[in-house]
Amino acid sequence: MGLDMYLTKETYVKQWEHQTDEERHEVSVKRGGEIHPTIQTNRISGVVEEVMYWRKANAIHGWFVDNCQDGIDNCQMAYVSVKQLRELRDLCQKVVLEKKPDLLPPTEGFFFGSNTTDDWYYSDLAETVAELDKELNGKSEEDFWSVDYYYRSSW
Repeated sequence: MGLDMYLTKETYVKQWEHQTDEERHEVSVKRGGEIHPTIQTNRISGVVEEVMYWRKANAIHGWFVDNCQDGIDNCQMAYVSVKQLRELRDLCQKVVLEKKPDLLPPTEGFFFGSNTTDDWYYSDLAETVAELDKELNGKSEEDFWSVDYYYRSSW
């Protein structure tokens, strides 16, 4: 048991008759090298990827609860805007570089892990910065038109 946290990205890939060949997506799902027998690829409308997974990174969880879940912590899925992801990345970076954990304090909860701002705390923040940099940097606003991000947790 413990706090497990997930950031996912859903990319919209639905096919429409009015789309040009350049606008169309091709999605295939294989199992053992063979086309999956129960998935009809013409019905796929979105592809979900796991962008990040955290374990007991309770300070980051608290940020998502406060900024994306209206303060309600009930393991629900919450939409996260690209702007919010940039804010989280920038905040984590500031805390790591300036050693100011009061800007992103640990969050207490049942099986949420340590509330100390130790090496694990800073490691979680640094990993968040690195992964969000990979996800966000070098992309234009147009790259995010068909993408939605979601956060959820469980414990």
